[in-house]
Amino acid sequence: MTEERTPSWGITPVPERLRRLGALDTGMLWASLGLSLLVLVAGTVLVPALSLREALLAILVGGIFGNALLGLAGLIGADAGVPGMVLLRAPLGRTGSWAPTALNVLQNLGWTIFEVLVIATAASALSERVFGVGALWVWKLAAAAAATLLALLGPVGFVREWVRRFALWVVLASLAYLTWWSLHDVDLGALWARPGEGGFPSFWQGVDLMVAMPVSWLPLAADYTRFCRSRPGAFWGTAVGYFLPNVWLYGLGAVLLLTRGLADAPSVLTAIAAGGAGAALALLALGIDETKEPFANVYSAAISLQNVFPGAPQRLLIVGVGVVAAGGAFVVDLVSYANFLLLLGSFFVPLFGVLLADWLLAGTHYRRRDVFDAPAVRPGQLLAWLAGFALYQWLSPVGPGWWTSLVAHTHPGVGAVGGSLPSFAFSLALSLVLGAAARARPAPAVE
Repeated sequence: MTEERTPSWGITPVPERLRRLGALDTGMLWASLGLSLLVLVAGTVLVPALSLREALLAILVGGIFGNALLGLAGLIGADAGVPGMVLLRAPLGRTGSWAPTALNVLQNLGWTIFEVLVIATAASALSERVFGVGALWVWKLAAAAAATLLALLGPVGFVREWVRRFALWVVLASLAYLTWWSLHDVDLGALWARPGEGGFPSFWQGVDLMVAMPVSWLPLAADYTRFCRSRPGAFWGTAVGYFLPNVWLYGLGAVLLLTRGLADAPSVLTAIAAGGAGAALALLALGIDETKEPFANVYSAAISLQNVFPGAPQRLLIVGVGVVAAGGAFVVDLVSYANFLLLLGSFFVPLFGVLLADWLLAGTHYRRRDVFDAPAVRPGQLLAWLAGFALYQWLSPVGPGWWTSLVAHTHPGVGAVGGSLPSFAFSLALSLVLGAAARARPAPAVE
């Protein structure tokens, strides 16, 4: 009975009897989420503007910082036992948490659409090569349906039924082959010595692009680690589990674009599909496994909506999100995802600084009343979040063209410094100061 109830557990703290994920389970979950075609495609954006050496250093720096934050988010989620958007009631207030909830629902829909497009593009390339028919629209619908069905399993069922039995091992074998395929006939010395061409991204923009991938999971981490048995297991399982495949695939994407002489990111999938039977089979396995990425986004979008509508049936919300994402896959273009990643980082890096500050001020432990008895709004913490966002955009303006045109003239030079580390540190420090002042203020007298 408890196994059946786990997938649809709502926003209240998960009881100990349902906390079934150990450190290994958590590591396998995040490793599986990190082994993604979209991460592979994202790595191609770093080159040829950066040299391979610069790209790999940016990947390492961004990976350490971004995954440390992700691990801490997982730890705080395991501590409180509630979903990510409900967790934000503690620093921002009950109504104040609705703003990041809306952003998180939008970002989850966006990620789901992008993942569906990646899966469908890979499947269509294989279908065109084998059968002479791409049928891209069919693959879009199939990918969205598969993601929705996996989301209905929930985190515990997903790990036990999908990751342990199939996904992780097949994908590891496929990526090992693709790594060999991309390097076996390459002059590694010449590749290593090849200089970057300059332009976008600069080194620090590359770091931001790398940080953006684990940071995009920050609002979602607690949705899964609330089912963890321990805080250390949640931290190490999340941070290390996602770091290793993230670094591997970003680096592999950069190598593939350089060694195969490709023009842009989407052409990587077509090149793999045309790279022989082994590469095509590896792409097929990755395409099937890729459905676990939109699973996470569909599931977390539904959980986030429950922060605002706690009485809504979770399964109905999952199906609704899946339907909306399927429709979006027919109107969204895959090419613009780099700015999308950076824009997400500009919101969620400083937001996590605010959450971490509040958790530290609470004695590194959230009690039930810290979350569910929070005031409606905490203006100081909202201010710290928006100030961090503004700093990020000043240092590294990203987003729609009209926005970047508006703010581009204010920042200290293209790529002068990334936005991630400064905005996180600023929001953390400002939130600590404002939070400590609010806690030191005497409570109003009760008449």
